[in-house]
Amino acid sequence: MQISTIGVDLAKHVFQLHGVGPDGSVVLRRKLRRAQMLIFFGSLPPCLIGMEACATAHHWARELRAFGHVVRLMPAHYVRAYVKRGKNDAADAEAICEAVTRPTMRFVAIKSKEQQGVLVMHRARDLLVRQRTQLVNALRGLMAEFGISEPQGIRHVGRLRAHLDEDVVPQTGRDVLELLVDQLDPLEKQITAIEGKIREWHRANPISQRLAKIPGVGPLIATAVVATVGDASLFRSGREFAAWLGLTPRQRSTGGKQRLGRITHQGDAYIRRLLIIGAQSALQCSREMKENAWVRGLLGRCARLKVAVALANKTARIVWALMAKGDSYRRASAV
Repeated sequence: MQISTIGVDLAKHVFQLHGVGPDGSVVLRRKLRRAQMLIFFGSLPPCLIGMEACATAHHWARELRAFGHVVRLMPAHYVRAYVKRGKNDAADAEAICEAVTRPTMRFVAIKSKEQQGVLVMHRARDLLVRQRTQLVNALRGLMAEFGISEPQGIRHVGRLRAHLDEDVVPQTGRDVLELLVDQLDPLEKQITAIEGKIREWHRANPISQRLAKIPGVGPLIATAVVATVGDASLFRSGREFAAWLGLTPRQRSTGGKQRLGRITHQGDAYIRRLLIIGAQSALQCSREMKENAWVRGLLGRCARLKVAVALANKTARIVWALMAKGDSYRRASAV
């Protein structure tokens, strides 16, 4: 039995395999438990293995590559078109096996352990920030029941705390609100500690340092991009990279007529959100952006948030150029 290509449908405990020979005939349909995966693939001659880029996919890709196999990860929504009928593990594995051999298929770069470690810091920080936001919103909402209203934002939490020393809130409610307030300081310390680790990794990575010189891109965005995008050359152009982040207009073009809508919001939502926030900061604080003729023209005819999204799109293309070509950022001359 000679196997040239195997499609693996990943799961938590039971994995479905579909293998074909050099002539395309089916030679393998099998289920494997988690403990059997490495034993089975370690005994196989090197072949092409396809998997969907989902949870644990990068781990298994690294493990199988160690046996000499060629492993390729694909976006799950690109594989869906090859499912013939119905939805089950065997049909998914067959679709993966078919999709990985297509010459026009797009693949996902396999992340290293170091990259995934950096992403753990980003995901943990994002979780803690959301928990802090939930606490602050709950505090504002509960205190509004007693006629206390303060502006939104983390920097106004001190004003909410000051109201707890007043007699506006009864003691029964004040004790509970103080419990919520006491959770904010530990969260702040944990967020600060993680951000310190991110900056430490940033200072040790030359690519991240080059990206951080772009207006609107600091250590947080630079490290997130470097950890997520291992090989920028997988994208053919900066526009393709921006489209992967969901920053390009959604097209509904037909009959030779071009119809562009809002941005697609597809791809990595975390990096897209960071780029837009960074663009808003650059519009407000960066002298280079304020002197840029393109930015000034957009601000004269578009809303500020729309300009920030357009600037985030442009920033994404610059990021791709620096990563794919190894260049350094050069400040544009004012026009």
